[in-house]
Amino acid sequence: MNTLDQLHASSKNSFDLTAAQDQESLIQLVDKLTPFPIAEVERLALESNAPLEFKLAFKVLASRRFVAANTQPLRIGIVFAMWGEQNRLLPKSDNNPNGEDLLNVKLAQLDWLFNGSGIDWRLYAVDDGCPYGSGRIAREVIKGSPLESRVSVLFLEEALPAASGPLKNLASANDSRKGGAIILGCQTALEDRVDAIIYTDADNSVHLGQAGLLLQKHLEDGYKVVLGNRKDKHSVLVKQESRWGIGIKALRHMQRMVGHSIFSRGILDSQAAFKLYHKDVLEKILEKPSVYDFSFDSDWIACTLALDVPFAKVPFAFIDSFAESASIVQGPMTTWETLLKGLVTAVRERGVPYNEEMARVLDEHIVSSKDLDALINHLPKELEQVEDKGLGDPAVMSPEAMAEWIVERKRAAVMAG
Repeated sequence: MNTLDQLHASSKNSFDLTAAQDQESLIQLVDKLTPFPIAEVERLALESNAPLEFKLAFKVLASRRFVAANTQPLRIGIVFAMWGEQNRLLPKSDNNPNGEDLLNVKLAQLDWLFNGSGIDWRLYAVDDGCPYGSGRIAREVIKGSPLESRVSVLFLEEALPAASGPLKNLASANDSRKGGAIILGCQTALEDRVDAIIYTDADNSVHLGQAGLLLQKHLEDGYKVVLGNRKDKHSVLVKQESRWGIGIKALRHMQRMVGHSIFSRGILDSQAAFKLYHKDVLEKILEKPSVYDFSFDSDWIACTLALDVPFAKVPFAFIDSFAESASIVQGPMTTWETLLKGLVTAVRERGVPYNEEMARVLDEHIVSSKDLDALINHLPKELEQVEDKGLGDPAVMSPEAMAEWIVERKRAAVMAG
């Protein structure tokens, strides 16, 4: 029989999101860890040199233990948006090196987690106006699956234009960038009478066997909003930060100044695609969404704060699936323009306090993603030695100083041709 130390020592230090054998190996490890005291597994998982597979297994094990012990009935919807997922929807092959078989993998993870429990679930996969037919491919992938009845594949373009409801201010699917699709999935889930929704990304970056981590905070501790937090010291984060230039610190400084109400509450990972919202809060959010793009996370959090709804944060495991990420395909500064501008809209619409001067700087000086392209590979001297916790503090670098730096960088970019 394997001892706990042996299981720890034999665990792999890698996890390939495209490899079915890695998904299987993880669940086998979780099963082997099940007889051991959870505190002992956690102790080994939190060691700095713990193998990646073992750290992932602990998160999934902790989630499964809660679900198995839970006696409260619950109906949940799991929602994700699809745009440009034509490759990751299919299995990996020589012709499709980034294939993740994402829909089947999600279904298998959820079925494994909730099988035999009192928690009923349904998966909502929403085509966000994908020009490559993600929704059509998803329907083909799941056709004939024993879990086909657990899935609703929706198309945002079929729901528009909407005369009423949360999508009434969205002209077409072309005007949505993720947010509109997530809203449609949540709206449909509410119509199906779910008690709560969890939303995630289309790729396999978040193992949904961890859903019990969110549910525990909801069912056991009573929180109606639970936010996954990749920046927690107990999270497992494998992320390709090298995709950004050094100027990312300047962008985050601006972001945290504008979103002071959010970031001052310790919500430093506002974009984490692993969150739970109870139907009562979700219905309020969807009464009047302020944005339909990548910044919808900030809008929903701002609404939560405006409603004065208590929230919890939980550490979880995240492995970046960056090869075909929308932020790469569409351009990272296009994404960051959306995040910054959407944040300004959200805090204004939701009526939470924010740094109005910094918001005006963004209004006046960031006209398009090209302006951010001029910034991303440079860093103001005021921010060079600043640690992450200091970002967003106007005393470190004021909105006025930020504006002067932006103008200087844009001028230099023009002169460089």
